[in-house]
Amino acid sequence: MSVVSEPSRSAHPLVRAVRDIPATERAAFGPQDRAAPPPQWRTVAVGVLLAALLLLGVARVAPATMVGTAALGLALGFVLFHSRFGFTSGWRQLVSVGQGAGLRAHMLMLGTAAVLFAVVLASGVALAGEPRGLISPIGIPLVVGAFLFGLGMQVGGSCASGTLFAVGSGQSAIVLTLFGFVVGSVLAAMSYAFWTQTVPQGPSVNLAQLLGYPGALLVTLLALAVITALTWGLARRRTPPPVQRPPSARGIARALRGSWPMWVGAIALGVLNAAVLFVSAAPWGVTSAFALWGSKILQFLGVDVASWTYWQVPANASSLAGPVLADRVSNLDFGIMVGALVASAAGGAFVLHRRIPWKLGLGAVVGGIAMGYGARLAGGCNIGAYFSGIASFSLHGWIWAVVALAGTWAGLRMRPLFGLANPKPADSIC
Repeated sequence: MSVVSEPSRSAHPLVRAVRDIPATERAAFGPQDRAAPPPQWRTVAVGVLLAALLLLGVARVAPATMVGTAALGLALGFVLFHSRFGFTSGWRQLVSVGQGAGLRAHMLMLGTAAVLFAVVLASGVALAGEPRGLISPIGIPLVVGAFLFGLGMQVGGSCASGTLFAVGSGQSAIVLTLFGFVVGSVLAAMSYAFWTQTVPQGPSVNLAQLLGYPGALLVTLLALAVITALTWGLARRRTPPPVQRPPSARGIARALRGSWPMWVGAIALGVLNAAVLFVSAAPWGVTSAFALWGSKILQFLGVDVASWTYWQVPANASSLAGPVLADRVSNLDFGIMVGALVASAAGGAFVLHRRIPWKLGLGAVVGGIAMGYGARLAGGCNIGAYFSGIASFSLHGWIWAVVALAGTWAGLRMRPLFGLANPKPADSIC
């Protein structure tokens, strides 16, 4: 069976390894799983040391709840790598060949999180204060930003969470995507005044306020069930190709060194997002940290970023004024990268790629910029807007998903320009 994004079996093996970056986000288990390579103990030790340093560093500048948040980031990275949980690839497979396995895993993840979010948000109790969901306005910025993000996912080869755990597992090309993310986020912060003061903003719609938490949860679960049923119907019409998994340990060792079923990853991510909400009083987010990192660098170089409208918002100004390790989302992001490092090394899968085809590198940067810019416009990414937004019962999360799916369609048509192939009906999906 051929692998989706390998247009040439005669290409250099290193080129083949990096050509289809979303291999880190592959879908469900296939019938011919291979044995996992031996653990890379030295790299595991480095990862464990980095995890300890992260937690100690956070403890020096932030309260205990922030240390707990960083620890949850480590757990998220571990789960993301082992389940290879796909947002980018799941949507590409659906649009290209009608394979809905990835999207069905999304629905399970969203349903798990929505049930737990309803409990936490309705109780009004969290360790760091009153819990608040991620509720963002609907309007033109949301539509533009979600479309750019969906397009950028396919060109850049990864989503926000996928970028972090791919970087942690050693995928060098995705470092370029992360660079593009930071650049795009900074550009969006620079133009924040235009999008908030010139472009009309719509209302924020919280379904829980309209229907109560029981009603909002019921509507959300029904919508997820309908989407799941639609993916099965699409599969019957298009007969999608089978799925295939990366190497995996067997038996009990699979928990630490194996490739997990997507449903396990879906449930685990839903539970962990709710845990982030309970510990830090806000759901999981990713991309706001990228704007902070880039702006901190510019500030170090003498640029007066504090005068930008984006950094004059009180919450943003507080993040800019404080240390990076005191920023909630930054700690989640650092934790994901380190957690993925440990997980990939334990599975013998940590590999640094030294050669990156120039088209792939260009696509990684361009896609990252589109995603970074789009995420700031849209009130989040595949995590903050789609995952946490829908689980928070925010209407903007649903609109984000629909528009980003349209952006995915456009991105698929741009992928060949950057040396990236799309799934074909005759191919197996990884």
